[in-house]
Amino acid sequence: MSQYDFHSVEIPYREFPASMFTPIRSDALAEEIARPSTSYWKDVWHRFRRDPLAMIGLVVFTAMVLACIFYPMLTDRPYDGMFLKESKKAPSWDHLCGTDRMGRDLFVRIMYGARISLSIGVGAAVINLVIGVIYGGISGYIGGRTDMIMMRIVDILTSLPSLLYMLLIIKIFEQLKINEVVAIMVALCFTSWIGTARVVRNEVLRLKNAEYVMAARLCGGKTRHLLLRHMIPNAMGPIIVSTAFLVPSAIFSESFLSYLGLGIKKPMSSWGSLASEGFGDYSLYPWLLVFPLVAICITMLALNFIGDGLRDALDPRLKH
Repeated sequence: MSQYDFHSVEIPYREFPASMFTPIRSDALAEEIARPSTSYWKDVWHRFRRDPLAMIGLVVFTAMVLACIFYPMLTDRPYDGMFLKESKKAPSWDHLCGTDRMGRDLFVRIMYGARISLSIGVGAAVINLVIGVIYGGISGYIGGRTDMIMMRIVDILTSLPSLLYMLLIIKIFEQLKINEVVAIMVALCFTSWIGTARVVRNEVLRLKNAEYVMAARLCGGKTRHLLLRHMIPNAMGPIIVSTAFLVPSAIFSESFLSYLGLGIKKPMSSWGSLASEGFGDYSLYPWLLVFPLVAICITMLALNFIGDGLRDALDPRLKH
């Protein structure tokens, strides 16, 4: 027998014990689900709540919203009027943030100011979202010369100094006797939607040649149907993140305008107008300036933490 003739060698199978042979997968493991099936938004919430800073921001912002809604309803201290006997009292248990020059409780004024500041911030963000989605969606889907013209209009609006046109819009609305809250919201929305429009345009350009969009187009889908049912929903991640960062930006811009005396008028108050009132007496009564600024800073940080958390949670590359 040749030394290479292995076929002639008989190896009895019984010499190998059964313990040496184990199945790769048992029937129990074959049917085991490694990860429970979840929807996209449940998966987003799962990743979002694992971010401690995002959850802190969400809790703080929720507490601020609930406080500004319910605290002025539960207290008997008015936000306007004159109470000169209690003028400029330091913070105490009776007045958590002290009183202003008219004797009004500063904490109540801050809560009332939060209603206006947060309403302007959220309202401006929603309006910017609607305008940006419509404008960017049309520009990206049609493309060609239409896209070029629409983007050049965006470039022109971007080149305008923002403070100049905001002042102009506010002054025009003052002459027309229109509410200053509406005037500020319109001024903030004049070009703030541009960032959202660019995000939506880029997403639509990326998605409009996708296979499911081409299939829907071949089935007779109209432009409106394709945008609202296929492309915009699949671009909601970047859109939501962009909108989340618009809210603190709008709040800061409103506070800045009110600080300059161009925003909310007395007896109404916003965080910016309260800071403007307290600036003159800062050396003697620092709480009049510090507490409104603290409210602005806490809210801005909370909203930025939420925005960062949403950006990470909505990124499918981080799915695990």
